[in-house]
Amino acid sequence: MELFSEFIKNTGYYLVAADLRYLIMITVGILFCYLSIAKRYEPLLLLPIGFGVIIGNIPFFKGFGLGIYEDNSVLHYLYFGVTTGLYPSIVFLGLGAMTDFTSMLSRPKLMLLGAAAQMGIYFTLLSALALGFTPREAGSIAIIGGADGPTSIFLTAKLAPHLIGSVAIAAYSYMALIPIIQPPIMRLLTTEKERCIHMPEDDRVVSRKELLFFPIVGTLLCCFLAPASIPLLGPFFFGNLMKVSGVVDRLAKTASSSIIDTATIFLGFTVGASTQADYFLKPESLKIFFLGAVAFSIATASGVTFAKIMNLFLEKKINPLLGAAGVSAVPGSAREVHLVGQKADPSNYLLMHAMACNASGVIGSAICAGILWSFMM
Repeated sequence: MELFSEFIKNTGYYLVAADLRYLIMITVGILFCYLSIAKRYEPLLLLPIGFGVIIGNIPFFKGFGLGIYEDNSVLHYLYFGVTTGLYPSIVFLGLGAMTDFTSMLSRPKLMLLGAAAQMGIYFTLLSALALGFTPREAGSIAIIGGADGPTSIFLTAKLAPHLIGSVAIAAYSYMALIPIIQPPIMRLLTTEKERCIHMPEDDRVVSRKELLFFPIVGTLLCCFLAPASIPLLGPFFFGNLMKVSGVVDRLAKTASSSIIDTATIFLGFTVGASTQADYFLKPESLKIFFLGAVAFSIATASGVTFAKIMNLFLEKKINPLLGAAGVSAVPGSAREVHLVGQKADPSNYLLMHAMACNASGVIGSAICAGILWSFMM
């Protein structure tokens, strides 16, 4: 009976009774899994994160080498790719190999919308400082406004590693909730007439030479401006160069499929597992979730508002909905822009134009992360 009693005390059932916070986090993990499977909210992100949350919150005795924060545990080694920024860099390599810049290069003025949408980052930076976060913590929280999960994780790993779980969950949660968050803001800030504006199919034909030169020129321009963005934009533009070169199709296909999928699995799973209740459930986490919602909303509103300002000076008006795709949530925000436009006018096709804004948003958020890193270190 004594051995049986010791066995019972070593089980998770016994340990969870002493700290119900683990049950709260397990419920959150189950909710994420439900949203990804039943509602199909960003399943590639939410499913690994949700299951990781469940695994990370099964209670155990400390010192067994099981937890993600214990040295020499398997989860700790997998988490190494998060804390060093390895997984985000690999994800950016795959994103570059998947991105087609033709639409963006044929409509260069739309790149301004990708820059405008980054205003959410700087507004949130000031808000986080006002709420008492340190400058480095505020920088990590602010990048949520870019709506780019890998970038948020990368910057937080460099500036405030203790906030990785909270920042990552907030960033990916709001990315998954794009269909709920963005459409009301878009409709609030635009009129029915503006939402019905049609965009020309092609402003100009983009040559193969332009597509080949762009990743090289983009690397030089962006990385000279913000050298700290090299770990993200370097792999991103390299992946794109492999895609457009046409001479390494096998490498480009691998980068855009197997490699990015593997990195996404480990990134989502370990980030989820890092939300261990005794590390995650703190007042700071609630503040981060609040600031994340503000950041995402401001970023969406900034893009739409800037598009309306541009129309004051343009002879050919652009659809202001495109500004909402300036955040770098690829391709979720572009899809929502297209759907909101089609609800106003079923013949309106905005997807390719929105993807141009989306692609510039990815670059913009990475540059902002590099600038914040260089200033906060």
